[in-house]
Amino acid sequence: MSDAGAPLVGRQDALGALNRALDAAATGYGFLALVGEPGAGKTRLLNELADGANARKLPYLAGRAAEFEQEMPFGAVVDALDDRLEDDVPDLPPAALRLLGTVFPALADRVAGTGAGHAPDGAADGAADPVARYQLHRSVRHLLERLAAPSGLVLILDDLHWADDATIELLDHLVRHPPRANVLVAVAYRPAQASPRLAALADAAGLVGTRVPVRPLTREEVAEFLGPDVPRTRCEQLYKASGGNPFYLEALARMGRHDDRLLGADGGERHEWERGVANLTEVPPAVRTALQVELSALPPEALLMARGAAVASDVFEPALAAVAAEMAQQDALAALDALTAHDVVRPTHGGRFRFRHPLVRHVAYASTAAGWRFAAHSRVSARLAELGAPAAVRAHHVLRSARFGDREAIWTLVEAARAVALQAPGTAALWLEAALRLMPDGTDPSGASGNGASGDGAAGDGAHPDRIQLLVELAHAQAVSGHAEEGRETARTLLSLLPPDDTVRRARTVQLCAVMDRQLGRIHEARALVLDELRRITDRQTPEAVLLRIRLVADRIQRIDTRGSHAVLETIPESAPQWGPGLVAAVAAMRPMVAYGRGEVAEAIAYAEAADQRFSAASDGDFADCLDYMVWLLFAEAFLGMYDSAIRHADRLVAITRATGQTFILGYMLAGQSRVLMMLGRLEEAAAAADEATAVGRELRSPEVLAYGLIQQCLTASWTGDHERALRAGEEAVACDTGSGEWWTHMAHVALATAITNAGRTEEGADALVAACGDGTQGLDFSTLVMCAEQLACARAALGDGEGAAGWADIAEAIVHPALAGDAGLARLARAHAVRLDEPSRAAKLAAEAAGLLAGTGRRPEAARADLTAGIAHAAAGERGQARERLRAAAEVFEQCGMHGLHAQAVREQRRLGVRVPGGPRTAPARGRGKSAGKGELPFGLSPREHEIALLVAEGCSNQQIAERLFLSVRTVETHLSRVFAKIGVSSRVGVATAMNRHE
Repeated sequence: MSDAGAPLVGRQDALGALNRALDAAATGYGFLALVGEPGAGKTRLLNELADGANARKLPYLAGRAAEFEQEMPFGAVVDALDDRLEDDVPDLPPAALRLLGTVFPALADRVAGTGAGHAPDGAADGAADPVARYQLHRSVRHLLERLAAPSGLVLILDDLHWADDATIELLDHLVRHPPRANVLVAVAYRPAQASPRLAALADAAGLVGTRVPVRPLTREEVAEFLGPDVPRTRCEQLYKASGGNPFYLEALARMGRHDDRLLGADGGERHEWERGVANLTEVPPAVRTALQVELSALPPEALLMARGAAVASDVFEPALAAVAAEMAQQDALAALDALTAHDVVRPTHGGRFRFRHPLVRHVAYASTAAGWRFAAHSRVSARLAELGAPAAVRAHHVLRSARFGDREAIWTLVEAARAVALQAPGTAALWLEAALRLMPDGTDPSGASGNGASGDGAAGDGAHPDRIQLLVELAHAQAVSGHAEEGRETARTLLSLLPPDDTVRRARTVQLCAVMDRQLGRIHEARALVLDELRRITDRQTPEAVLLRIRLVADRIQRIDTRGSHAVLETIPESAPQWGPGLVAAVAAMRPMVAYGRGEVAEAIAYAEAADQRFSAASDGDFADCLDYMVWLLFAEAFLGMYDSAIRHADRLVAITRATGQTFILGYMLAGQSRVLMMLGRLEEAAAAADEATAVGRELRSPEVLAYGLIQQCLTASWTGDHERALRAGEEAVACDTGSGEWWTHMAHVALATAITNAGRTEEGADALVAACGDGTQGLDFSTLVMCAEQLACARAALGDGEGAAGWADIAEAIVHPALAGDAGLARLARAHAVRLDEPSRAAKLAAEAAGLLAGTGRRPEAARADLTAGIAHAAAGERGQARERLRAAAEVFEQCGMHGLHAQAVREQRRLGVRVPGGPRTAPARGRGKSAGKGELPFGLSPREHEIALLVAEGCSNQQIAERLFLSVRTVETHLSRVFAKIGVSSRVGVATAMNRHE
């Protein structure tokens, strides 16, 4: 990064924070946010951060977003990484490099089917497979991990208040799923212009996030900045005029002490261009005047070159700036010398230049007349076209120079939008909106040409794009970019343009609009829209009518409204001659869930098998309009214990969703996939699917989709023993509750209650679980209710309440259907909990039977829990040999599944029986939490007594229970526990439990 020139004054607090962040970067991931007003010195502090990284021999890469290129996808990240990628191609799988090549020009030649050109053209031509944005985010994370090896990496991103949505989404992913490497991400932005999501990044990073406010200089610091030769009265005057803002202060100081215009007086004839600068209300008047003085001091040719450079790009090539300014190359280079001599621009890498500060470019751009600026953008656009630049590069200039009805400009914007739609749908929506505004109202809405593949060809043929098709693409881009409100309005506009007899396209549009209404929480409006459109269709068996009717069934399924969903579904036949294979499969996919909700398990299983055949018979391309309905087959199979087919269907549904770009329904598919994987004990895969579902929900800004992901994130984290993460996810899932009373809102409360219980807060968790289930007659499925009853029986038994445990065992047995072996196993386990206190031998037998039933269905984690219960009961009954065998089986499964907390508990029970259990693999502690224990050492430097207390905390024991077990006073336990908190680096019992479970 370039040197700011002026001396650094003050900023000791900020510098201390930067040094601490750099020191911490040697041990793991960190996120640093510098927040301050324009000119406050954020860039200068980032320069200091870069210098500090150099001093530590820590590589850094720096980039920034640009004011006039805000729509460019991933602009700041490309600016930071692309030059490095030209010199050093990372060792990543070819698929990852192809995906990264859709963003980074340096890797564009690795995108299948493209040459050395910029990647988006390849994407537009279909060379790159459509993918969810989460996959791109994950690839960038892996890229940073490679770039960080072996020394670490500091990634510096400046001016992110101008970054596009895609960049902020990527950073949000990185703070929630940090690179597994020594990486420090440092960003800077203006708080008033930052999006809420950008402003929340430091908090989302948790303990590894730091927000550093960059405040104005004090009077004393201003005097130090100006130096001893400036009189005190002058210092006071400049302090008041600048407000202590370093950039404003520097701009005012460099103008000279006797310039009348600096003091606010109009000292002479005002240039025409100065009126444009005067309109920059976000810059203080005195500073505007100072910058006017600076520009007026430039030779005329240099001023013209500065204007051309401001139009050309944030980091500009002299040749392109000369084109914008209409200057000969030789004259342009001479003017560039003058600009560098006046410190208006500074050289950067690759023979390019950049303004010394974004505000200087801002002023130079504002100093141009509107007509000149329009023509300059047009000249740059034409030159880029001559050079063969892709549409996505030209679109920025086309957007600012296109004339109404300009077919070539319209097609350029459309082509650019299609090129970036997958990775940056927000930018695609911006360009599509611009294209639609340029199209004459008299254009045939149905389109004179359906050809949208080639902008040049279509423009040359004299055809405009299909307005209807563009509106469809716009609504889709708005939906997947998290702007469902705008997408909903676009879809309604589309409906107003479609004639009543165009029932097929109207039904598809209503379908999309209903999905967006649901994601906005407007469930009743979605239903009303579907019903209104159905009233227009006389034949209720046509494909378009059936598409909307099963939408009504799906909405009722969400509410567990079995009567209503059954009533609608009974009027829909299995198939009809005009239906496609996809619609036939979608109708079949609804029937298992409806039958299951009615308690008709045998019929539900038969329906699921029939739906499996229908699904297999259809091709991926048959599900363009009805893919989201197939998720109910997946959930039905999960509830029915048909896990093999559920996994097979989940994999295919996720693949189709990604391949067709229907990412607005991807979150549901991934959540269903995660649920099945979790039940089978494939927890690492389940967690990955849950993380992606959560990421999709955040990208869509949909509380419902986000909650689906968070529920699974909570449950998988709780099972793996990461209680802090489980509680955070559960609390956020509950916060998403819109009050609709649908299945997912109840399931969010169930997940949080489960996390609370597993974190050792047994009584609190049990109360929360009872509240989540209600009376069990609405809102939750039978399978979940059986799980809850078993958990409550276990909790009551742990609290010494055998009668309460028996009551919940009765409920589990009443709910369960005998044909569902897995649920029957949980009911048997609930009964084992109920009798464990008084009849341990019987409890052991019941738990062993439960383990057999659960293992037979593939539910390994719950089978291992049953084995653990059997082992503890055998031990209580004095049956030590059987206890050891059951505990060994449980420990093996827990270790294989990555269930660290339960594995630690099983190991402790084995050791109580005298079994010598070697220490298992230990995970690295969190950053700043001390080193892993070596051989023969206790973790975190704990003493034997502290370690013993920490283990009991991890088991969920209260201070009173620990005191009774260890024959200590409660106060002594509290003293030891405070030392445990300090040594582990946590502030709660949940933190102790999580840390100890990871180290057992």
